[in-house]
Amino acid sequence: MTLDRSRVWTGELNRIALEPQPRVTVGLYDTTLRDGEQTVGVVFTPEQKLDIAKTLSEAGVDRIEAGFPRVSEDDARAIELILDAGLEAEVWGFARAVRADVEALVELGVQASVIESPLSDGKLDALGVSREAMLERIRSAVSFAAEQGMRVAFFGVDCSRADLEFARTAYASAVEAGAAEVVVVDTLGIATPEGAAFLVGAIAERLDATVPVHWHGHDDFGLATAAAIAAVQAGATWVQGTVNGMGERAGNADLLEIALALEALYGIPTRLRLERARELSRLVQEYAGTPLPPWKPVTGENLFTRESGAVAAQFHDPPAIEPYASELVGATRGIVLGKKSGLDSIRIKVAELGLAVSEERYPELLAAVKRIATAKRGLVTDAEFRRLVDEQG
Repeated sequence: MTLDRSRVWTGELNRIALEPQPRVTVGLYDTTLRDGEQTVGVVFTPEQKLDIAKTLSEAGVDRIEAGFPRVSEDDARAIELILDAGLEAEVWGFARAVRADVEALVELGVQASVIESPLSDGKLDALGVSREAMLERIRSAVSFAAEQGMRVAFFGVDCSRADLEFARTAYASAVEAGAAEVVVVDTLGIATPEGAAFLVGAIAERLDATVPVHWHGHDDFGLATAAAIAAVQAGATWVQGTVNGMGERAGNADLLEIALALEALYGIPTRLRLERARELSRLVQEYAGTPLPPWKPVTGENLFTRESGAVAAQFHDPPAIEPYASELVGATRGIVLGKKSGLDSIRIKVAELGLAVSEERYPELLAAVKRIATAKRGLVTDAEFRRLVDEQG
């Protein structure tokens, strides 16, 4: 979808600082149903996974990782349901560099999959596997999958902490064995944006220019979105992530945040329908049972809700107080009343609720609102405000 630039109010700073900027459309690869479900305590039913997959596809996500069938019968069933749904998005699977994992995907009719293997010495030592043995596992699993007609993206676990030359060799070996794409992976979220860009460039320069490079990052240091953007600027044409940033530990990169940042700040297109962002976020949040902080970028409930009286005074002019239009991400704007409200807050709320109140009463209503909000240490609800108007009428 083409972003409506008239709804983005970010000024000229970024354009001046960033030009020239790549304009290649970035593909979005969602792994909510696999990596996102690794969030502690989260279990999606096969039917919930189908609902999420349908909504992802309708929202313009290009690829959906439907799951890892060897985890459970439910995971295999979810993949079957999603494959049968006839989605516009591509349906991908997940496998380790193990022949049995690939066979399970083949049996289900999955035609594309990431195949993962650890690359860092720390991971290899923990598994008791040598570099040479792991390279052989990679070649064997990838070549078998390719022989079955499967499109493979090789996924190098903990690549960001691996010996660089070994990582480059592993990716090159996977491509030689039949991998059509590669995924550069920051498993523990340790890559700075500069590190992500360097790593993507270092891996890509060892491969044929026609091999697409993905970035898959986690958010342990709060840099997942920034690292993903840097990876794109370094040549990655696919970004992997989850809805709401779900995942192990601090979670994965949030695909919705990345899409908005790419489009609104960098002018790099994706195919995400941003107006569906909140619908998608709420669906996943409901099924996962994991509430979001109200200040979360893109999908947080507070982004377009104003309590401050100073801000309420400018509420009539969205570009003065917001970086982009609420409609861009399917949100609505509103005023709430509390300790920090002002006279303009009262005026707007009176009009919103259709109440007959003279302006002379605004100061006494504001004083009452502040008193109640302070006492309850929270907001004054619309019902409470109506009662105030009636009581002081």
